[in-house]
Amino acid sequence: MAQGEVTSAAREAVSPRLGRSNRDIMTLGIASAAVILFVGNGGSVLPQIVRGLVGDGTGPDRLLTNALLLNIALVIFGWRRYRDLSAEIVDRRRAEALALELAEHDALTGCLNRRSIGAAASALATAAHARGDLAAFIMLDLDRFKQVNDVNGHAAGDCMLGEAASRIRESLPPQALLARLGGDEFAVILPFVAARSEEVERLAEKLIAKVALPVHFGEFELETTISAGISKTEPGQSPDIQAQLHMADIAMYHAKRNGRNRYAWFEPNMENEQRFRSEIAAGIRRGIPLGEFVPYYEKQIDLENGTIAGFEMLARWNSPKLGMVNPEIFIPVAEEIGVIAELSECLIKQALRDARNWDPKLTLSVNISPVQLRDPWFAQKLLKILLEANFPPSRLEIEVTESCLHENVGLVRSLITSLKNQGITVSLDDFGTGYSSLSQLRILPFDRIKIDRSFVMSLLEDKDSATIIQSIISLGEGLGLPITAEGIESEAVLTELRRFGKFKGQGYLYGFPEPADRTEATLAQLDLLLEPPAAPVAVGKQRAAR
Repeated sequence: MAQGEVTSAAREAVSPRLGRSNRDIMTLGIASAAVILFVGNGGSVLPQIVRGLVGDGTGPDRLLTNALLLNIALVIFGWRRYRDLSAEIVDRRRAEALALELAEHDALTGCLNRRSIGAAASALATAAHARGDLAAFIMLDLDRFKQVNDVNGHAAGDCMLGEAASRIRESLPPQALLARLGGDEFAVILPFVAARSEEVERLAEKLIAKVALPVHFGEFELETTISAGISKTEPGQSPDIQAQLHMADIAMYHAKRNGRNRYAWFEPNMENEQRFRSEIAAGIRRGIPLGEFVPYYEKQIDLENGTIAGFEMLARWNSPKLGMVNPEIFIPVAEEIGVIAELSECLIKQALRDARNWDPKLTLSVNISPVQLRDPWFAQKLLKILLEANFPPSRLEIEVTESCLHENVGLVRSLITSLKNQGITVSLDDFGTGYSSLSQLRILPFDRIKIDRSFVMSLLEDKDSATIIQSIISLGEGLGLPITAEGIESEAVLTELRRFGKFKGQGYLYGFPEPADRTEATLAQLDLLLEPPAAPVAVGKQRAAR
């Protein structure tokens, strides 16, 4: 808006109030004059009216009587205007107070908001430093709050936010401040004695424990946890409120990455880690459309005869800046920033194109993210990808990590059933490390169990690992589920595994994961390709062909 337009708008907003103020002054003047005239006329006219009524005299002058009546009307009008004006002033002050309240506080929780917390926190921290104390900044964020909203609706989310704010407020000392900074993020600022930082830690533990209690919403019980990050001001330094909130925010994300439902104090190295993660996130977003993410393939071997039974697809990031990046680094970041589904679908499409030329007896295994498990349309999306690639569903195996099962067993069961109805095999990955129970394994229609590599790699040194592997194999035989063992890295481990029975295995003993071209070359040597790879044509022959 141009400056002239601003001035015009301001003039239009001010002019009604000026006009109303001028009218009020005029009304007051008229009412005052009417009172003066009433006093002057009433002193002479009223006795005449009284004498006329009792029959003593000729009665008042008609002109003076009319003037008196007009004076009375003007006085009444002035009084009513004064009363209305007083009520208007009261309403205006009430509206201004409400507007100030809404401007400084969050409407849902009643907490201070992002706009007002800065000044309040600065005053609190300055007063604490004047006493020789410090100020602690605690950043709180509800874990997996988006899932609560997606599954139960925004009304449930609002209920949880309100209850969380109430529980946090009840746990705070009187001098502490509480603000909702937006979404599911809260900030607590409180003074504390420099030598008693453990009191801040006890408060953080108390907040984490109270928020973790179930929240009743209608006939449902909602559950969540919080992660907390803590920073503190330094003695002798003027407090920088925004810097303290930023440091507490970094510590909070560190707590989330280390398992959630816990707190962490800010440390300087966390900022470098956060900066690196930001660079990773930006690189992921840029790299997906540029095709920087590529599938690698790890052999799956039939341990009975040593032949290749299939491959597991593993994601790799061929970053121009960072080189070949391990999925343990970029997969958690991709899940955090919400692009894991897009990334996974791109890799699956490429893997299906690569595997289409393999021998039909070879299978392709693909891991899916917990985020994709929560997508009710994932099975339909996968079927569309299979149709576009002209890849038979019977050759595809989807691997579901065991730790995902506790989130929503009903949704997982529905997804697995839908995938199986399309002819896709579904296996339970990393079995033995997650939260699944035997009852869940019984009701979820898996086709295969994969023993986690940690048990296989420690098989020779740890008797407990051998017992666990034997138990898993017995369980698989009882349920009619074939077994795959991951992490086979030596002949000694392979020999020991063969004593337990017949199943598939994979690991570095059979070679490291390889890109598509090397995998195709290996299969060509074993005569396991539908078509031999195209031989490169010499430049001279290309010209002759033209």
